[in-house]
Amino acid sequence: MNMRDIIIAKRDKQSLTDEQIKFFVSGVTDGSIPDYQISALLMAIVLNGMDEREMTTLTLEMAASGSQMDLSYLEGVPVDKHSTGGVGDKVTPVLLPLIATFGVETVKLSGRGLGFTGGTVDKFESIKGFNVEVDSKEFPRLVKETGMVISGQTPDLAPADKILYSLRDVTGTVDSIPLIASSIMSKKIAGGAKVIVLDVTCGSGAFMKDYKMAKELAEAMIKIGKLAGRKTVAVITDMDQPLGRFCGNILEMQEVFDTVTGKGEEDVIEVVTELAFHLITLAGKDAGMSPEVLREEIRARLKDGSCYEKFKTLIRSQGGELSPSGSPVYVDKPFDCMHVNSPESGYVQGMRADLIGQASVLLGAGRLAKTDSIDYGAGIGFFVKTGDRVERGDSLCALYQGENSNLPEETLFDAMDLILEAYEIGPEKPEKKPAILDVIT
Repeated sequence: MNMRDIIIAKRDKQSLTDEQIKFFVSGVTDGSIPDYQISALLMAIVLNGMDEREMTTLTLEMAASGSQMDLSYLEGVPVDKHSTGGVGDKVTPVLLPLIATFGVETVKLSGRGLGFTGGTVDKFESIKGFNVEVDSKEFPRLVKETGMVISGQTPDLAPADKILYSLRDVTGTVDSIPLIASSIMSKKIAGGAKVIVLDVTCGSGAFMKDYKMAKELAEAMIKIGKLAGRKTVAVITDMDQPLGRFCGNILEMQEVFDTVTGKGEEDVIEVVTELAFHLITLAGKDAGMSPEVLREEIRARLKDGSCYEKFKTLIRSQGGELSPSGSPVYVDKPFDCMHVNSPESGYVQGMRADLIGQASVLLGAGRLAKTDSIDYGAGIGFFVKTGDRVERGDSLCALYQGENSNLPEETLFDAMDLILEAYEIGPEKPEKKPAILDVIT
């Protein structure tokens, strides 16, 4: 078996055998296959695709390319949630303590933000003292004490995927459903999950720009999950505008605090409720409740203090500081440094979430390279969103910096220009788009 024959087979639109895929992943991992041959096969996959068996074999081989987590110490079914990313995506910090109130135990491995997609690890790291680099030997103790643990991804988890992703990024081979699906699912399977619930974001602020692409990706991952013996559900959510009222690390965690204390935005609650519903149901922790009753109970626990108590337990368990009032203590303080005002009267027709995300990166809330530092206090707060009425001169949003930031004034104006381009104002009130676009099972 040699790599040249494998490349030619996929170039000629043949299905690769399990042995050929195993040979490829092994060579990627140990460095025996040169980058130019890896890149050639990646491009052949982009052009000619993969069938369900090929995708599943690629996923399982990537998952097996490094260490795989043993979650047998969990009392129940190991579950995991993955989001394909977006602007203002603050779901995980609410979701973990919420499902913990139902007895669903979770080991969540998350990454840092890159580009305008915020990272869950960065959000938690904005809390003073919170440890996001937890030794895996500590996971059983933390889960037993709290029902959950959040940590950065370990470097030995699916190493083949990391190598392939870095090459895809520089060879124009990112946009491929089989490669995206296998990348996501390999990390989830290596992480030990038996139940996987996927938040596939869809819209201008997401990787999947339209519903058709989002559904295709969701269906591919569900097929992989089924063939790999994992219960998998995909919830397609709207990302044509930011989720909630804020984007930025501390700002989003402040909104998380509002949500777990019963004062959250409806779109955030809607997404959290739907994802929690499937995690709880597939983990067998629904206690025989009907779907309607379970959804009502999920929402009730965001208001009655039970989710909030679990949230505080999570923060304390990983070294995070809480104020006497029970809210997290943050590493910086966001301050409102500029308002962006509407140039005309009318209704907000839409918001380009990608441009808003780019503006947040300019302010310092995100990274363009993994080595960039971030301003935890930076971000954007939205006074109006799609469907809201605005008068000329009214504030559309506020730009924030951390107290210690010394951002040049021209950068603030560049961010303002992006936001003005992002907002579309018109005379007619648009039809409101739901936060949940579809559920694929």
